[in-house]
Amino acid sequence: MTYTFGLDTFGDRNSDADGTPLSHAQTIRNVVEEGVFAERAGLDFFGIGEHHTDYFPMPAGDVALAAIAARTERIRLGSAVTVLSSDDPVRVFQRYATLDAISGGRAEVILGRGSSIESFPLFGYDLADYEELFDEKATLFAELLKGGPVTWHGKTRAPLLNQDVVPHLESGPFPAWIGVGGNPQSVIRAARLGFSLALAIIGGPPARFAAYSELFRRALEKFGQPPRPVLVHSPGHVAATDERAKAEFWPRWRETIALVAEERGFAIPAEASFDRETGPDGALYVGSPETVADKIAANLRALGASRFDLKYGLPGLTHDQLMTAIELYGQQVVPRVRELLG
Repeated sequence: MTYTFGLDTFGDRNSDADGTPLSHAQTIRNVVEEGVFAERAGLDFFGIGEHHTDYFPMPAGDVALAAIAARTERIRLGSAVTVLSSDDPVRVFQRYATLDAISGGRAEVILGRGSSIESFPLFGYDLADYEELFDEKATLFAELLKGGPVTWHGKTRAPLLNQDVVPHLESGPFPAWIGVGGNPQSVIRAARLGFSLALAIIGGPPARFAAYSELFRRALEKFGQPPRPVLVHSPGHVAATDERAKAEFWPRWRETIALVAEERGFAIPAEASFDRETGPDGALYVGSPETVADKIAANLRALGASRFDLKYGLPGLTHDQLMTAIELYGQQVVPRVRELLG
């Protein structure tokens, strides 16, 4: 199996060294620098996830990705989730087809239903239509990826009749994934429509997601689809030592979960639960390069996955801390994981 390794960000709002939050504009500029640096650090993928909040000010990640594309040559670039339910599939396709052109064929997209739901009221969508919106729009997106004129009709947007959608893809469809946080029906949908599977694991034992990997493989066979890859997306932070990584990450993790707890139904973490999550059986990859590498290798094996994307950063961390984490991840963690997987 060939393994690949990426980084994901939600445009987490940086602070300076004394804890003062930086502007949204400076945070976005920092993300561009981090994406460019990720290529120099040897990584395979850099992703930006869509969010619409003061602490994740990243509503147009494809624009930032285009800026990164213009300054890089090798690294693949894509969404670390696009909330397709509250967007137009045609426009999403056009934006990432444009990124694919600018980057010379390096674009990807991860499509999600919206575990963070701030985009629904912002763009006038009703949460009562949550499932129908995603199912219809994912079906249309799968048709768009095939190329050629598209005919489609449904309830959630205007129909298309033999519609030519531009820009045309130069080298066939770009990789497209469906992000899944624990819904078996989403796994089956990904297989039915011919998408790859992105497992978003942000809490609890990662091993419990092995059932979803197996369900995906069985569903692909059932629907007559070829084998498709599985990736793991999980939060973490790398520093020189376990102690330093936890000291930098823990207070920011607690603050961030407190911000989203009501909307997402999360319990505000205690330090004991944080210690469990950063341990061998938890979902947080926080520690020294050796600690993080051991955990990534173990879970790629357990889940039958071929790619790991570290969701790096949190609101309140500094740009310098993130650049250090990227360097350690690319130059020490990833080579060590490759050794371990042999």
